[in-house]
Amino acid sequence: MKQPPPSLAGTPAASPLGYFSWAFGQAARDPFYIMVVIYIFFPYFSGVVVGDPVLGQSIIGYINATVGFVLAVSILFLGAIADKIGRRKPWIIGTYGTIAVGSLLLWWVQPGDAGLSLGTSIGLIFLVMVAFAYAEVFHNAMLPSVTPADKAGQVSGLAFALGNFGGVTMMVFVLFAFALPGVQDWSFLPEQPLFGIDQSVNEHDRVVGPIAGIWLVLFILPVLLFTPDGQASGVTWQQAAREGLGEVMTTLRQLIKHYSNIAVYLLARMLFNDGMVGVLIFGGVYAAGNFGWETITLLIFGLTTSVSAMIGAYVGGLLDDRLGSMRTLKVSIIMSAIILLVLTSITPDTLFFVVPVSTEAVWAFPYFSTVAELTYLATNQVFALFFVTGLSASRTLMAKLSPPEMATQFFGLYGLSGSVTAFLAPLLVAVVTDASQSQRVGFASLVVLILIGGVMLGWVKEEQATRASS
Repeated sequence: MKQPPPSLAGTPAASPLGYFSWAFGQAARDPFYIMVVIYIFFPYFSGVVVGDPVLGQSIIGYINATVGFVLAVSILFLGAIADKIGRRKPWIIGTYGTIAVGSLLLWWVQPGDAGLSLGTSIGLIFLVMVAFAYAEVFHNAMLPSVTPADKAGQVSGLAFALGNFGGVTMMVFVLFAFALPGVQDWSFLPEQPLFGIDQSVNEHDRVVGPIAGIWLVLFILPVLLFTPDGQASGVTWQQAAREGLGEVMTTLRQLIKHYSNIAVYLLARMLFNDGMVGVLIFGGVYAAGNFGWETITLLIFGLTTSVSAMIGAYVGGLLDDRLGSMRTLKVSIIMSAIILLVLTSITPDTLFFVVPVSTEAVWAFPYFSTVAELTYLATNQVFALFFVTGLSASRTLMAKLSPPEMATQFFGLYGLSGSVTAFLAPLLVAVVTDASQSQRVGFASLVVLILIGGVMLGWVKEEQATRASS
Protein backbone atom coordinates (compact mmCIF):
# COMPACT_ATOMS: atom_id res chain seq x y z
CA MET A 1 0.00 0.00 0.00
CA LYS A 2 1.35 3.38 -1.03
CA GLN A 3 2.36 5.54 1.92
CA PRO A 4 1.05 9.13 2.02
CA PRO A 5 3.67 11.81 1.34
CA PRO A 6 5.20 13.64 4.30
CA SER A 7 3.71 16.91 5.48
CA LEU A 8 5.66 20.02 6.48
CA ALA A 9 5.39 18.68 10.03
CA GLY A 10 7.18 15.50 9.02
CA THR A 11 4.10 13.35 9.66
CA PRO A 12 2.06 11.61 6.94
CA ALA A 13 -0.01 14.20 5.09
CA ALA A 14 -3.77 13.99 4.84
CA SER A 15 -5.48 12.57 1.78
CA PRO A 16 -6.37 14.98 -1.05
CA LEU A 17 -9.91 15.06 0.33
CA GLY A 18 -8.51 16.07 3.71
CA TYR A 19 -6.28 18.90 2.62
CA PHE A 20 -8.67 20.18 -0.05
CA SER A 21 -11.37 20.27 2.63
CA TRP A 22 -8.99 22.31 4.78
CA ALA A 23 -8.58 24.75 1.88
CA PHE A 24 -12.36 24.87 1.46
CA GLY A 25 -12.62 26.06 5.05
CA GLN A 26 -11.31 29.44 3.95
CA ALA A 27 -14.27 29.72 1.57
CA ALA A 28 -16.42 29.56 4.69
CA ARG A 29 -14.51 32.25 6.58
CA ASP A 30 -13.35 34.90 4.10
CA PRO A 31 -16.77 35.98 2.73
CA PHE A 32 -17.57 37.34 6.18
CA TYR A 33 -14.51 39.61 6.10
CA ILE A 34 -15.03 40.65 2.49
CA MET A 35 -18.71 41.46 2.88
CA VAL A 36 -18.91 42.66 6.47
CA VAL A 37 -15.57 44.34 7.11
CA ILE A 38 -14.36 45.69 3.76
CA TYR A 39 -17.19 46.46 1.36
CA ILE A 40 -20.68 46.59 2.87
CA PHE A 41 -21.46 46.34 6.59
CA PHE A 42 -18.67 48.45 8.12
CA PRO A 43 -19.29 51.36 5.70
CA TYR A 44 -23.01 51.07 6.55
CA PHE A 45 -22.24 51.04 10.28
CA SER A 46 -19.97 54.07 9.98
CA GLY A 47 -22.17 56.22 7.76
CA VAL A 48 -25.70 55.18 8.74
CA VAL A 49 -25.71 53.61 12.22
CA VAL A 50 -23.24 56.06 13.74
CA GLY A 51 -24.46 58.74 11.34
CA ASP A 52 -21.13 60.54 11.17
CA PRO A 53 -18.54 58.97 8.86
CA VAL A 54 -15.65 60.59 10.73
CA LEU A 55 -16.89 59.41 14.15
CA GLY A 56 -17.85 56.05 12.65
CA GLN A 57 -14.34 55.56 11.27
CA SER A 58 -12.90 56.44 14.67
CA ILE A 59 -15.15 53.91 16.42
CA ILE A 60 -14.17 51.19 13.95
CA GLY A 61 -10.53 52.12 14.51
CA TYR A 62 -10.93 51.81 18.28
CA ILE A 63 -12.69 48.46 17.88
CA ASN A 64 -9.82 47.14 15.76
CA ALA A 65 -7.24 48.51 18.19
CA THR A 66 -8.99 46.80 21.12
CA VAL A 67 -9.20 43.54 19.16
CA GLY A 68 -5.47 43.82 18.53
CA PHE A 69 -4.82 44.31 22.24
CA VAL A 70 -6.93 41.27 23.19
CA LEU A 71 -5.05 39.18 20.64
CA ALA A 72 -1.72 40.45 21.92
CA VAL A 73 -2.38 39.22 25.47
CA SER A 74 -4.26 36.01 24.70
CA ILE A 75 -3.60 34.36 21.34
CA LEU A 76 -0.19 32.89 22.17
CA PHE A 77 -1.55 31.48 25.41
CA LEU A 78 -4.53 29.89 23.69
CA GLY A 79 -2.31 28.62 20.89
CA ALA A 80 -0.02 26.92 23.41
CA ILE A 81 -3.02 25.25 25.07
CA ALA A 82 -4.24 24.01 21.69
CA ASP A 83 -0.78 22.62 20.91
CA LYS A 84 -0.67 20.79 24.26
CA ILE A 85 -4.15 19.29 23.85
CA GLY A 86 -3.34 18.28 20.28
CA ARG A 87 -6.76 18.87 18.72
CA ARG A 88 -7.79 22.04 16.90
CA LYS A 89 -11.31 21.23 15.73
CA PRO A 90 -12.96 22.04 19.10
CA TRP A 91 -11.43 25.50 18.87
CA ILE A 92 -12.56 25.86 15.27
CA ILE A 93 -16.12 24.85 16.20
CA GLY A 94 -16.19 27.36 19.05
CA THR A 95 -14.77 30.31 17.12
CA TYR A 96 -16.67 29.69 13.90
CA GLY A 97 -19.87 29.15 15.88
CA THR A 98 -19.38 32.52 17.57
CA ILE A 99 -18.85 34.20 14.18
CA ALA A 100 -21.99 32.56 12.77
CA VAL A 101 -24.25 33.59 15.66
CA GLY A 102 -22.76 37.09 15.79
CA SER A 103 -23.23 37.51 12.03
CA LEU A 104 -26.92 36.63 12.33
CA LEU A 105 -27.33 39.24 15.07
CA LEU A 106 -25.86 41.96 12.83
CA TRP A 107 -29.31 42.15 11.19
CA TRP A 108 -30.50 44.11 14.23
CA VAL A 109 -27.71 46.71 14.09
CA GLN A 110 -29.69 49.80 13.07
CA PRO A 111 -29.59 53.53 13.72
CA GLY A 112 -31.47 55.12 16.59
CA ASP A 113 -33.97 53.03 18.57
CA ALA A 114 -34.87 50.71 15.69
CA GLY A 115 -32.53 47.91 16.75
CA LEU A 116 -29.67 47.20 19.13
CA SER A 117 -28.21 50.13 21.02
CA LEU A 118 -24.98 51.61 19.71
CA GLY A 119 -23.04 50.25 22.68
CA THR A 120 -24.47 46.74 22.21
CA SER A 121 -23.72 46.91 18.47
CA ILE A 122 -20.11 47.90 19.17
CA GLY A 123 -19.80 45.03 21.64
CA LEU A 124 -21.25 42.57 19.13
CA ILE A 125 -18.87 43.70 16.37
CA PHE A 126 -15.94 43.45 18.78
CA LEU A 127 -16.89 39.89 19.79
CA VAL A 128 -17.24 38.74 16.19
CA MET A 129 -13.91 40.31 15.17
CA VAL A 130 -12.07 38.62 18.05
CA ALA A 131 -13.64 35.27 17.15
CA PHE A 132 -12.64 35.78 13.51
CA ALA A 133 -9.01 36.43 14.49
CA TYR A 134 -8.93 33.32 16.70
CA ALA A 135 -10.56 31.19 14.00
CA GLU A 136 -7.94 32.27 11.49
CA VAL A 137 -5.09 31.20 13.79
CA PHE A 138 -6.52 27.76 14.61
CA HIS A 139 -7.42 27.06 10.99
CA ASN A 140 -3.99 28.17 9.71
CA ALA A 141 -2.25 26.01 12.32
CA MET A 142 -3.60 22.86 10.63
CA LEU A 143 -1.72 23.63 7.39
CA PRO A 144 1.70 22.13 8.32
CA SER A 145 0.27 18.74 9.33
CA VAL A 146 -2.40 18.16 6.67
CA THR A 147 -0.74 19.25 3.40
CA PRO A 148 2.08 17.43 1.55
CA ALA A 149 5.31 19.40 1.85
CA ASP A 150 5.64 19.78 -1.91
CA LYS A 151 2.06 21.05 -2.26
CA ALA A 152 1.87 23.45 0.69
CA GLY A 153 2.06 26.56 -1.50
CA GLN A 154 -0.53 25.23 -3.92
CA VAL A 155 -2.97 24.29 -1.15
CA SER A 156 -2.46 27.60 0.67
CA GLY A 157 -3.06 29.49 -2.59
CA LEU A 158 -6.12 27.38 -3.33
CA ALA A 159 -7.51 28.27 0.09
CA PHE A 160 -7.23 31.99 -0.63
CA ALA A 161 -8.73 31.44 -4.08
CA LEU A 162 -11.70 29.61 -2.59
CA GLY A 163 -12.07 32.31 0.06
CA ASN A 164 -12.31 34.97 -2.62
CA PHE A 165 -14.63 32.76 -4.68
CA GLY A 166 -16.96 32.63 -1.72
CA GLY A 167 -16.80 36.41 -1.40
CA VAL A 168 -17.47 36.85 -5.12
CA THR A 169 -20.46 34.53 -4.97
CA MET A 170 -21.95 36.43 -2.05
CA MET A 171 -21.32 39.85 -3.62
CA VAL A 172 -22.93 38.79 -6.91
CA PHE A 173 -25.97 37.57 -4.99
CA VAL A 174 -26.28 40.73 -2.88
CA LEU A 175 -25.71 42.99 -5.89
CA PHE A 176 -28.29 41.40 -8.18
CA ALA A 177 -30.80 40.32 -5.55
CA PHE A 178 -30.84 43.31 -3.21
CA ALA A 179 -28.76 46.34 -4.33
CA LEU A 180 -29.54 46.84 -8.06
CA PRO A 181 -33.30 45.97 -8.20
CA GLY A 182 -35.34 49.16 -8.04
CA VAL A 183 -32.22 51.21 -8.89
CA GLN A 184 -31.56 49.93 -12.42
CA ASP A 185 -34.35 48.82 -14.77
CA TRP A 186 -32.29 46.17 -16.49
CA SER A 187 -34.45 43.38 -17.88
CA PHE A 188 -32.59 40.56 -16.12
CA LEU A 189 -33.08 42.11 -12.68
CA PRO A 190 -36.07 41.57 -10.39
CA GLU A 191 -38.33 44.61 -10.29
CA GLN A 192 -37.83 44.83 -6.55
CA PRO A 193 -35.29 43.38 -4.10
CA LEU A 194 -35.90 39.74 -3.24
CA PHE A 195 -37.52 38.52 -0.01
CA GLY A 196 -39.15 41.89 0.58
CA ILE A 197 -35.84 43.56 1.44
CA ASP A 198 -36.44 47.27 2.05
CA GLN A 199 -33.58 49.41 0.75
CA SER A 200 -35.00 52.52 2.45
CA VAL A 201 -34.05 51.13 5.87
CA ASN A 202 -30.76 49.64 4.63
CA GLU A 203 -31.87 46.03 4.81
CA HIS A 204 -29.73 45.34 1.72
CA ASP A 205 -26.71 46.32 3.85
CA ARG A 206 -27.76 44.46 7.00
CA VAL A 207 -28.67 41.21 5.23
CA VAL A 208 -24.99 40.46 4.53
CA GLY A 209 -24.57 39.51 8.21
CA PRO A 210 -27.11 36.66 8.25
CA ILE A 211 -26.02 35.53 4.78
CA ALA A 212 -22.37 35.35 5.91
CA GLY A 213 -23.38 33.43 9.05
CA ILE A 214 -25.44 30.83 7.18
CA TRP A 215 -22.75 30.48 4.54
CA LEU A 216 -20.09 29.89 7.20
CA VAL A 217 -22.06 27.12 8.95
CA LEU A 218 -22.63 25.28 5.67
CA PHE A 219 -19.13 25.49 4.23
CA ILE A 220 -17.10 24.78 7.37
CA LEU A 221 -18.59 21.27 7.38
CA PRO A 222 -15.98 19.76 4.97
CA VAL A 223 -13.20 20.72 7.39
CA LEU A 224 -15.01 19.18 10.33
CA LEU A 225 -15.95 16.02 8.42
CA PHE A 226 -12.96 15.26 6.18
CA THR A 227 -9.84 17.08 7.44
CA PRO A 228 -7.98 14.97 10.03
CA ASP A 229 -7.37 16.62 13.36
CA GLY A 230 -4.34 16.19 15.58
CA GLN A 231 -4.29 13.33 18.06
CA ALA A 232 -5.62 14.07 21.51
CA SER A 233 -2.67 14.17 23.90
CA GLY A 234 -4.63 13.22 27.01
CA VAL A 235 -3.47 16.39 28.72
CA THR A 236 -6.18 18.04 30.80
CA TRP A 237 -7.23 21.61 30.19
CA GLN A 238 -5.79 22.66 33.54
CA GLN A 239 -2.45 21.00 32.84
CA ALA A 240 -2.41 22.40 29.31
CA ALA A 241 -3.04 25.90 30.67
CA ARG A 242 -0.17 25.64 33.18
CA GLU A 243 2.26 24.10 30.73
CA GLY A 244 1.07 26.31 27.89
CA LEU A 245 1.66 29.51 29.86
CA GLY A 246 5.13 28.37 30.79
CA GLU A 247 5.87 27.44 27.20
CA VAL A 248 4.65 30.80 25.92
CA MET A 249 6.98 32.62 28.30
CA THR A 250 9.83 30.37 27.21
CA THR A 251 8.99 30.93 23.54
CA LEU A 252 8.97 34.71 23.99
CA ARG A 253 12.31 34.63 25.83
CA GLN A 254 13.82 32.41 23.15
CA LEU A 255 12.27 34.25 20.20
CA ILE A 256 15.27 36.50 19.78
CA LYS A 257 17.88 34.02 21.05
CA HIS A 258 16.83 30.80 19.30
CA TYR A 259 14.15 31.88 16.84
CA SER A 260 15.76 35.10 15.67
CA ASN A 261 15.12 34.20 12.03
CA ILE A 262 11.40 33.89 12.71
CA ALA A 263 11.46 37.08 14.80
CA VAL A 264 12.91 39.09 11.91
CA TYR A 265 10.36 37.56 9.55
CA LEU A 266 7.46 38.45 11.83
CA LEU A 267 8.72 42.01 12.23
CA ALA A 268 9.12 42.36 8.47
CA ARG A 269 5.62 40.96 7.98
CA MET A 270 4.17 43.49 10.41
CA LEU A 271 5.34 46.26 8.12
CA PHE A 272 4.77 44.97 4.59
CA ASN A 273 1.47 43.32 5.55
CA ASP A 274 0.17 46.53 7.14
CA GLY A 275 1.11 48.45 4.02
CA MET A 276 -0.42 45.97 1.57
CA VAL A 277 -3.63 45.59 3.60
CA GLY A 278 -3.78 49.38 3.76
CA VAL A 279 -3.74 49.55 -0.05
CA LEU A 280 -6.65 47.10 -0.12
CA ILE A 281 -8.67 49.06 2.44
CA PHE A 282 -7.86 52.61 1.35
CA GLY A 283 -7.99 51.80 -2.37
CA GLY A 284 -11.77 52.09 -2.31
CA VAL A 285 -11.69 55.11 0.01
CA TYR A 286 -9.24 56.91 -2.29
CA ALA A 287 -11.34 56.03 -5.33
CA ALA A 288 -14.54 57.21 -3.67
CA GLY A 289 -12.97 60.58 -2.91
CA ASN A 290 -11.09 60.82 -6.19
CA PHE A 291 -13.92 59.79 -8.53
CA GLY A 292 -17.03 60.25 -6.39
CA TRP A 293 -17.94 56.54 -6.46
CA GLU A 294 -21.04 55.48 -4.54
CA THR A 295 -22.24 52.19 -3.02
CA ILE A 296 -23.09 50.18 -6.14
CA THR A 297 -19.89 51.29 -7.89
CA LEU A 298 -17.82 50.31 -4.85
CA LEU A 299 -19.62 46.96 -4.65
CA ILE A 300 -18.78 46.23 -8.30
CA PHE A 301 -15.24 47.41 -7.57
CA GLY A 302 -15.03 44.93 -4.70
CA LEU A 303 -16.52 42.15 -6.82
CA THR A 304 -14.00 42.52 -9.61
CA THR A 305 -11.16 42.84 -7.12
CA SER A 306 -12.19 39.62 -5.41
CA VAL A 307 -12.31 37.78 -8.75
CA SER A 308 -8.78 38.93 -9.50
CA ALA A 309 -7.68 37.95 -5.99
CA MET A 310 -9.20 34.51 -6.49
CA ILE A 311 -7.19 34.00 -9.67
CA GLY A 312 -4.05 35.44 -8.09
CA ALA A 313 -4.34 33.17 -5.07
CA TYR A 314 -4.39 29.98 -7.08
CA VAL A 315 -1.75 31.03 -9.61
CA GLY A 316 0.36 32.43 -6.79
CA GLY A 317 0.16 29.11 -4.97
CA LEU A 318 1.55 27.33 -8.00
CA LEU A 319 4.35 29.90 -8.26
CA ASP A 320 5.03 29.43 -4.56
CA ASP A 321 5.75 25.73 -5.07
CA ARG A 322 7.89 26.39 -8.19
CA LEU A 323 9.80 29.52 -7.20
CA GLY A 324 9.79 29.11 -3.43
CA SER A 325 7.83 31.05 -0.83
CA MET A 326 10.55 33.62 -0.23
CA ARG A 327 11.08 34.55 -3.87
CA THR A 328 7.33 34.66 -4.53
CA LEU A 329 6.78 36.93 -1.53
CA LYS A 330 9.55 39.33 -2.56
CA VAL A 331 8.09 39.67 -6.07
CA SER A 332 4.65 40.38 -4.56
CA ILE A 333 6.03 43.08 -2.27
CA ILE A 334 7.96 44.85 -5.04
CA MET A 335 4.99 44.78 -7.42
CA SER A 336 2.61 45.99 -4.71
CA ALA A 337 4.81 49.03 -4.07
CA ILE A 338 4.98 49.86 -7.79
CA ILE A 339 1.23 49.42 -8.28
CA LEU A 340 0.46 51.67 -5.29
CA LEU A 341 2.42 54.48 -6.94
CA VAL A 342 0.55 53.89 -10.20
CA LEU A 343 -2.81 54.03 -8.39
CA THR A 344 -1.91 57.35 -6.77
CA SER A 345 -0.84 58.75 -10.15
CA ILE A 346 -4.45 58.56 -11.43
CA THR A 347 -6.90 61.45 -11.15
CA PRO A 348 -10.15 62.02 -13.07
CA ASP A 349 -8.26 63.84 -15.84
CA THR A 350 -4.68 62.52 -15.48
CA LEU A 351 -2.77 59.23 -15.78
CA PHE A 352 0.76 58.61 -14.47
CA PHE A 353 0.80 62.09 -12.91
CA VAL A 354 1.32 63.97 -16.21
CA VAL A 355 -0.67 62.31 -19.03
CA PRO A 356 -3.96 64.20 -19.63
CA VAL A 357 -7.09 62.18 -20.45
CA SER A 358 -10.68 63.05 -21.28
CA THR A 359 -13.34 63.02 -18.57
CA GLU A 360 -16.05 62.09 -21.09
CA ALA A 361 -17.71 58.68 -20.88
CA VAL A 362 -16.24 56.07 -23.22
CA TRP A 363 -19.19 53.64 -23.05
CA ALA A 364 -22.86 53.52 -22.08
CA PHE A 365 -22.40 51.42 -18.91
CA PRO A 366 -23.28 53.69 -15.98
CA TYR A 367 -20.26 52.66 -13.91
CA PHE A 368 -16.50 53.09 -14.57
CA SER A 369 -17.31 55.18 -17.64
CA THR A 370 -14.13 57.28 -18.05
CA VAL A 371 -10.60 56.40 -19.11
CA ALA A 372 -9.22 57.27 -15.67
CA GLU A 373 -11.81 55.17 -13.83
CA LEU A 374 -11.22 52.18 -16.09
CA THR A 375 -7.45 52.52 -15.67
CA TYR A 376 -7.78 52.68 -11.90
CA LEU A 377 -10.07 49.65 -11.91
CA ALA A 378 -7.67 47.65 -14.11
CA THR A 379 -4.60 48.64 -12.07
CA ASN A 380 -6.31 47.59 -8.86
CA GLN A 381 -6.97 44.16 -10.36
CA VAL A 382 -3.23 43.72 -10.89
CA PHE A 383 -2.67 44.74 -7.28
CA ALA A 384 -5.18 42.12 -6.12
CA LEU A 385 -3.27 39.42 -8.02
CA PHE A 386 0.01 40.21 -6.25
CA PHE A 387 -1.58 41.03 -2.88
CA VAL A 388 -3.21 37.62 -2.44
CA THR A 389 -0.16 35.88 -3.89
CA GLY A 390 1.82 37.59 -1.13
CA LEU A 391 -0.68 36.58 1.55
CA SER A 392 -0.51 32.96 0.48
CA ALA A 393 3.28 32.88 0.20
CA SER A 394 3.74 34.56 3.59
CA ARG A 395 1.52 31.92 5.26
CA THR A 396 3.36 29.09 3.55
CA LEU A 397 6.70 30.62 4.55
CA MET A 398 5.54 30.75 8.19
CA ALA A 399 4.69 27.05 8.03
CA LYS A 400 8.16 26.34 6.60
CA LEU A 401 9.96 28.38 9.25
CA SER A 402 8.07 27.15 12.35
CA PRO A 403 8.93 24.10 14.47
CA PRO A 404 6.14 21.64 13.49
CA GLU A 405 5.26 20.69 17.07
CA MET A 406 4.75 24.38 17.95
CA ALA A 407 2.69 25.31 14.89
CA THR A 408 -0.27 26.87 16.71
CA GLN A 409 1.96 29.02 18.92
CA PHE A 410 3.91 30.36 15.99
CA PHE A 411 0.79 30.89 13.93
CA GLY A 412 -0.47 32.78 16.95
CA LEU A 413 2.60 34.98 16.61
CA TYR A 414 1.91 35.15 12.89
CA GLY A 415 -1.67 36.27 13.50
CA LEU A 416 -0.45 38.71 16.10
CA SER A 417 2.08 40.18 13.66
CA GLY A 418 -0.77 40.83 11.26
CA SER A 419 -3.03 42.52 13.80
CA VAL A 420 -1.07 44.04 16.66
CA THR A 421 0.15 46.91 14.45
CA ALA A 422 -3.02 47.08 12.38
CA PHE A 423 -3.36 50.68 13.49
CA LEU A 424 -0.07 51.64 11.85
CA ALA A 425 -1.19 51.92 8.22
CA PRO A 426 -4.41 53.88 9.00
CA LEU A 427 -2.49 56.16 11.37
CA LEU A 428 0.22 56.81 8.77
CA VAL A 429 -2.37 57.61 6.10
CA ALA A 430 -4.29 59.89 8.46
CA VAL A 431 -1.23 61.84 9.68
CA VAL A 432 0.28 62.27 6.21
CA THR A 433 -3.06 63.21 4.67
CA ASP A 434 -3.65 65.80 7.38
CA ALA A 435 -0.13 67.21 7.10
CA SER A 436 -0.14 67.38 3.31
CA GLN A 437 -3.86 68.12 2.91
CA SER A 438 -3.68 65.64 0.02
CA GLN A 439 -5.57 62.36 -0.20
CA ARG A 440 -3.11 61.21 -2.85
CA VAL A 441 -0.01 61.83 -0.71
CA GLY A 442 -1.65 60.16 2.29
CA PHE A 443 -2.53 57.05 0.29
CA ALA A 444 0.92 56.90 -1.31
CA SER A 445 2.63 56.99 2.11
CA LEU A 446 1.83 53.28 2.51
CA VAL A 447 4.73 52.54 0.16
CA VAL A 448 7.08 53.30 3.06
CA LEU A 449 5.74 50.39 5.12
CA ILE A 450 5.80 48.02 2.15
CA LEU A 451 9.39 48.82 1.19
CA ILE A 452 10.83 48.75 4.73
CA GLY A 453 9.20 45.37 5.33
CA GLY A 454 10.51 44.13 1.99
CA VAL A 455 14.07 45.20 2.83
CA MET A 456 13.89 43.43 6.20
CA LEU A 457 12.69 40.27 4.46
CA GLY A 458 16.07 40.10 2.76
CA TRP A 459 17.58 39.17 6.15
CA VAL A 460 15.31 36.12 6.59
CA LYS A 461 16.61 32.63 5.77
CA GLU A 462 14.14 30.11 4.35
CA GLU A 463 14.90 27.31 6.83
CA GLN A 464 12.78 25.49 9.41
CA ALA A 465 13.58 26.11 13.06
CA THR A 466 14.00 23.28 15.54
CA ARG A 467 12.34 23.33 18.91
CA ALA A 468 14.58 24.94 21.52
CA SER A 469 15.42 22.97 24.61
CA SER A 470 13.87 24.31 27.78
